[in-house]
Amino acid sequence: MNATSVGALLLCRADPAAVRTPAHLLRERQLLVPAGEGWSVLVPEGKPWLHDGEPVDVVLAGWAHAMAVGVTWPVLALWWDGDHAGFTLASGFRRTVGYIWLADGTPVGEDEAMRTFAARLALDPVLDIQDLEPLTRPDPESDARARLLGLTAVLSRTGLTLPTGITPGEPADRLRSVAHAQEAQTIEWSGWRDTVRAELDAVEEGPLGPWLRGRRAQVLGAAQLAAGLPLAAWGLGRRSGGWTAAGVLLIAHGLLGLGYERLRR
Repeated sequence: MNATSVGALLLCRADPAAVRTPAHLLRERQLLVPAGEGWSVLVPEGKPWLHDGEPVDVVLAGWAHAMAVGVTWPVLALWWDGDHAGFTLASGFRRTVGYIWLADGTPVGEDEAMRTFAARLALDPVLDIQDLEPLTRPDPESDARARLLGLTAVLSRTGLTLPTGITPGEPADRLRSVAHAQEAQTIEWSGWRDTVRAELDAVEEGPLGPWLRGRRAQVLGAAQLAAGLPLAAWGLGRRSGGWTAAGVLLIAHGLLGLGYERLRR
């Protein structure tokens, strides 16, 4: 790698349909491509690390954390530039974990970080750890690009299959052109209203969809309201905070169910 080969990838352990909505929250144009069974990859359309004054590793760490907070699957950021390369793994509200190699492949991270990385991705504690440990030891035959390729090779056992040409260590321009050739979905920030609408669409497409819209949602909302009003009144009469709160919660859910269609429009 050299100074012109700066690039980054976001590997998401989820299908593209699940990744599309949280990716909008990055407020940056991304190209979304399937990457094997249960994996997707986001290729940055632009180069914010060149314009915002922050190095690529800081930008990608922020993106990974922002996406992972609101989802149930981990987000792995891979990044590289002329001086070093590395990864940052974000999973929920937990502290991110990362590792860095110098351009010549010299490891400068902590061994414990690699073990935490394996645990959070539910990798095999014996076989996969054995293949990850060499990445933390000096090896004159492996540069930073080889280290990243070794990392993704271990992840291939979990179903990760990066599309041909979308490879760690490639310049950002090449990654973008290859992603376009793969007929990638373009993820573009279009304002909070569209983002909320996209989130609602995702929820409605799931198992909760029939209970949010239509006749079933109306019946459920009316039932919750009918149960919540007397329960809240009974709780107030007995000065019971718990029963009052339960009644209020049922009332709120009932009103939401009855008014969802209007709010949605």
